[in-house]
Amino acid sequence: MNFNLKNIIEWLNWPLFNIGGNTVTLIGIGMAILIIVLTIVFSTFIERIVSRQLSKRGNLSTPVIYAFNRIIHYVFVIFGVIIAFESMGLKLSSLTIIFGFLGVGVGFGLQNVTSNFISGVILLIDRPIGVGDLVTINDRTAEVVGINLRTTTVRTFDHVVIIVPNSKFIENEVINWTVGDPRIRIHCPVGVAYGTDEKRVKEVLIQVGLENDKVLHDPGPDVRFLEFGDSSLNFDLLVWTGDPENQKTLRSELNFAIAAAFRENHITIPFPQQDVYLQLTPAIEKLAAALGERNLPQKDQTERI
Repeated sequence: MNFNLKNIIEWLNWPLFNIGGNTVTLIGIGMAILIIVLTIVFSTFIERIVSRQLSKRGNLSTPVIYAFNRIIHYVFVIFGVIIAFESMGLKLSSLTIIFGFLGVGVGFGLQNVTSNFISGVILLIDRPIGVGDLVTINDRTAEVVGINLRTTTVRTFDHVVIIVPNSKFIENEVINWTVGDPRIRIHCPVGVAYGTDEKRVKEVLIQVGLENDKVLHDPGPDVRFLEFGDSSLNFDLLVWTGDPENQKTLRSELNFAIAAAFRENHITIPFPQQDVYLQLTPAIEKLAAALGERNLPQKDQTERI
């Protein structure tokens, strides 16, 4: 039994390879893996405690608590990796060559990964967006459901999950509908036929806005006369809502209501129309007259003679 245990210990301590003069053994690798796993478990435990304590305070939002948890997690992981290297017998000073090669790799092939990593740190610290925020990026509106060091996960209104590189939120223009005042103003443009009573149009549109329960009454609905269009008088119904996530649904409801109210009040929404005037040159007029005489019936030609 002692002989077998001794053989096992010798086998676990058998040198696998050397890095910077330091020998790496199988037991060292096993200890490193164990330390990393324990670090992740301990980090999760600490995150739960921090979340519970911060939630009790009541003055911190969910995105802030999430950012704290992510930072705590990554700090523990970094320290765990350092301790794991030490347990393998690798001193950080001996890893200078490896880090040098990694630096070359970053310079040539890992620019995007590095950029997204740094962007993820900025998102977690600066918090321009947070979990639960409604954002629009690249003409796509979605809810933020997770922020990691390299990517951010968003979910669209169609319940499609999209993985977005963090650098997109730093380099591109991003609309955050949730930060600050969640109220937004919705535009519903509509055109009516020329000759329609403009004051009556305004009254009908204001009534449509007031009758929708998703529309705020302070500030209340407003109507603007935009322009004299080619085929119509163009108006714009402006309403405020405190629910930006359902802005498309609200705009659809208002359009349905506008169509019904216009039919009830005999207000016409015109089709696009265009008048075309033809002006003939003297030569074409003579030719048209000659062709007309040629096509006259025989009786008419005789009478003209």
